[in-house]
Amino acid sequence: MTNTLLRNCHALVPGERGEPTLARNQDIVVRGNRITAIRPTSQAPEPDLDIIEAHQQLAVPGLINTHSHVPMVLFRGLAEDVPIERWFNEFIWPLESNLSEEAVYWGMQLGLIEMIEGGVTTVADHYFFMDQAARAVQDAGTRAHLGWAVFSSRGHQVLDETADFAQRWNGGADGRITTCMAPHAPYTCDDGFLRASVEHAKRLGLGIHIHAAEDMNQTRASLERRNMTPIQVLEDTGVLSVPTIIAHGCGLLPEDIERLSRYRDHVGIAHAPKTYLKLAMGLTPIPALRRAGIPVGLATDGAVSNNTLDILESLRLMALLQKHDASNPEVLPIPEALDIATRGSAAVLGMGDRLGQLAPGFLADIILVDTRGAHWQPPHNLAAGLVYSARASDVLTVMVDGRVIMRDRRLLTLDKARVLAEVARHMEHLARRVPEARIQVYEP
Repeated sequence: MTNTLLRNCHALVPGERGEPTLARNQDIVVRGNRITAIRPTSQAPEPDLDIIEAHQQLAVPGLINTHSHVPMVLFRGLAEDVPIERWFNEFIWPLESNLSEEAVYWGMQLGLIEMIEGGVTTVADHYFFMDQAARAVQDAGTRAHLGWAVFSSRGHQVLDETADFAQRWNGGADGRITTCMAPHAPYTCDDGFLRASVEHAKRLGLGIHIHAAEDMNQTRASLERRNMTPIQVLEDTGVLSVPTIIAHGCGLLPEDIERLSRYRDHVGIAHAPKTYLKLAMGLTPIPALRRAGIPVGLATDGAVSNNTLDILESLRLMALLQKHDASNPEVLPIPEALDIATRGSAAVLGMGDRLGQLAPGFLADIILVDTRGAHWQPPHNLAAGLVYSARASDVLTVMVDGRVIMRDRRLLTLDKARVLAEVARHMEHLARRVPEARIQVYEP
């Protein structure tokens, strides 16, 4: 593995309390797959380092997408301007009956290309045919936390199958792939199914990735039907006893936040604001979660409810919407927004000790962002630019695990033209929508 020097960048590094802070004119030394030093550019480079001239580009920890359904890019644009019940029952779950292993492989590659080009180096993905998703991640050179989504209507045997996947791929791709159990949600998985998911997770030493309290309607329906919120169901079935990613939490009540705070060392919330806007779901109560010490990370969700896999867009929307919701421009200031995008997202994935910071000892997942565009000028405040001005197309170079996988906007691991051609070949079949063929029914 090449040892690399990223020379003369402005770097987003940890401050005294770990918060992201800008350090100008820095060199980042990478040996193997780890950052070994960050130092002023004035020092002469060691002769064994391959030098990448950063030309004062902004070095940022590789962006982390804490909740997505990446191969859903295959259905982008096919479920527009409908409420969540119709979105599921008339569009998404009928469309997903068309999926095949081959389509998921190419869809995953397409989504990974979009994310690499936008600086995303790690994704927590929750979908189907996940062996093919893992193959795509292996080929792309990215990092992923993968769970095979399942419903209790399919029977408990699907848990055995998805647990086999989790065991097979955990630690795969030279350690870049981690896995989890992925029951879909409390409203699509009965209590026995959730408890069995927990048993598999504990047996394998893994966690769970699940949707819960996605909007307030789900919470109200759960209270009316069971006199329990979705978060109470997760606690009662043991889900919160293992490391857990909860998407999306827009229906959290104050008592849910208090309950989640007891598990804050291993349970976090994935926040995907564009989906919430598009499906009119409400917002995750980020300030209250942060006050309770519960990790919050950024997410895109799938491209059928978001239309992009652009985490920089999620970052900007998160900051703006929390201010708007609170009628207070001082809510979620720039350092806190960047903390969620970096350390917070890593913590949600249980990887806060190795991802989300540019610091010696951390994994070398690094992106270089071009700040020369007119939309950055004049560059008085690069941190503000990253939150409020940056575009996915500003990302020039992407390194994962010490390996450069995109350099100066040129992909080095995936064949974009081939991927686009393969996806186009599947388009007509994938777009057929037969509601009676849906894979599940949405009843919150």
